[in-house]
Amino acid sequence: MKLTLLGTGTSQGVPTIGCRCEVCRSTDSHDKRLRTSAMLEVDDLRLVIDCGPDFREQMLRTGVRQLDAILLTHEHKDHTAGLDDVRAFNFVDYPIIRVVDIYATERTAATVRKDFDYAFVEDKYRGVPEIRLHEIDGVTPFTIKGVEITPIAGRHSTRFNVTGYRIGKLAYMTDFKEIDPSELEKLKGVEVLVINALRWEPHPSHFNVEEATAIAERVKPRRTILTHLSHEIGHHAASPERLPQGVELGYDGMVIEL
Repeated sequence: MKLTLLGTGTSQGVPTIGCRCEVCRSTDSHDKRLRTSAMLEVDDLRLVIDCGPDFREQMLRTGVRQLDAILLTHEHKDHTAGLDDVRAFNFVDYPIIRVVDIYATERTAATVRKDFDYAFVEDKYRGVPEIRLHEIDGVTPFTIKGVEITPIAGRHSTRFNVTGYRIGKLAYMTDFKEIDPSELEKLKGVEVLVINALRWEPHPSHFNVEEATAIAERVKPRRTILTHLSHEIGHHAASPERLPQGVELGYDGMVIEL
């Protein structure tokens, strides 16, 4: 199993437009963060978790030509705005058309149908993304190409729910602010935990570093990788001095193998 972090930045990315802070002006590639997304490869399955506005650039960086499915964590645009670019995978072997399966909770699926209505009409025009939308309930495990995926339900804020995913010994959670003990139980035995940590200071709708590491202390994975990072997290190079053992900042292009 291999997970590639395609993007590790917050909704504005890093550098942030117009910002002149030291992190946004950094020349270290580890400090340049596209919107949060990841690619999982296990056996003959390749899927992407979230499909934000940087999806095209992220896919070009990987060089992949085939994509089986996309898991969406929630409906916000930094996680869904790139879905139109799925059509490149539909037609890469034209005249064979390869449909991409999208998995999302009811609310997120409704947003996808609204924002990309032209992909769901009966009389489609040529070249629209060919996607097959599957609604999940956010708690019940499901299978893609023989690989079991367990949703992890959480809250982004009092207004929005969010879904993380566990696949084998790996769990991926982004944009969480709250999680119930019953959902934490689903993380028992995880060896690698990828979890959001927006910044050091508290935030009303995202874990900060302290909250994310508190989850890690309860789950006890072998390795914890922080993602969905803002420029307020500081320089990547300085992070080992501030983080507990076993916890590290993710970066774009980071590869985790289990």
